[in-house]
Amino acid sequence: MARFPKFFIFLFFSIVPILSISAQEKKSGYDSSYVERASKKMLFRLYTSRKYTDLVVNVPEADQGYRYNPNTGLNLGLGFTYQGVTINVAAPLGFMNPNRYKNWPKYLDLQAHAYPKNFIIDFLGQFYKGYSIDSDFLQNSTEPYPRKDMRLITVGLNVNYLFFGEKLSLQASFTQEDIQKRSAFSPFVGFEAYGGSIEGDSLLIPTTEQIDPKYNFGKSRYFQGGPNAGLAGTLVFGGGFFLTGVASANLSLGFSEWENQEKTKSWGVVPTYYLRGFFGYNNDRFSINANYVYKQSDLVKVADYNNAINTGNYRINLIYKINTSDKFDKGFKKINLFSILGLN
Repeated sequence: MARFPKFFIFLFFSIVPILSISAQEKKSGYDSSYVERASKKMLFRLYTSRKYTDLVVNVPEADQGYRYNPNTGLNLGLGFTYQGVTINVAAPLGFMNPNRYKNWPKYLDLQAHAYPKNFIIDFLGQFYKGYSIDSDFLQNSTEPYPRKDMRLITVGLNVNYLFFGEKLSLQASFTQEDIQKRSAFSPFVGFEAYGGSIEGDSLLIPTTEQIDPKYNFGKSRYFQGGPNAGLAGTLVFGGGFFLTGVASANLSLGFSEWENQEKTKSWGVVPTYYLRGFFGYNNDRFSINANYVYKQSDLVKVADYNNAINTGNYRINLIYKINTSDKFDKGFKKINLFSILGLN
């Protein structure tokens, strides 16, 4: 298992520069009557965020599904954006997360969301260790069910093409480096693929639930991919307020494999969906906004197993923008890879 995360960490840091470079297309590519781009403004942000990937196990004979939540928390972070470069650093501070389990395994959640002109690109590389079921999802217990040994890996890529991307800047909603001046909408089409595994040292559903042992499991893996289509749009109102929505539906072909005493594998086609929402105020001096990204993935049904993996990321940003001098602007361009490659 040690080599698997290291490989995808390498893959992540190989892909992110490509995604970022593609995000820095020529400024002349946007319609200036719809999108305002700022070349000499540095953005400083204070933000709170939470990332997660949960597992929902639906047992046929139970009245409700079992939702496994990772030991994540609410993060407090600082960051900046300048000339297309964005760096954020955040951590789950103890006073903000009194209910997190202490001394549990560390986890790694790599999410890259890039919105260059005409494209929506998402990469997920998530390696979680330690899950629990809240008591609200247990029928025979008033206490949560912790599984420090449970491991979940999800890796995926989602790429979509915006048909009217020259009028719609999703970057304005995501990092606020651009400003969407007028309302705009665009359909899009694309492709996505996801794969991963779930594993514990023993069967994962608690024996106190008294379900039929044939519905329990200790390991699983899955892969699925297929085309998607959707609609994106930003409504601008009130002299700087914006409301952005992005929704897509996908039809994936893939397989799921579940292991109890024996392995059971099945191929099939399943629908999934991806939602994004952004709301706030953005002008040439500051921005305050909230955003939420949610990916729902039903897995291919295997015998009586009907389960889903859901990934989310929500954030609240407070951003202040300052003008930079010509001297600083020229100096930064000399070390900015995007400028060196002629992409900024």
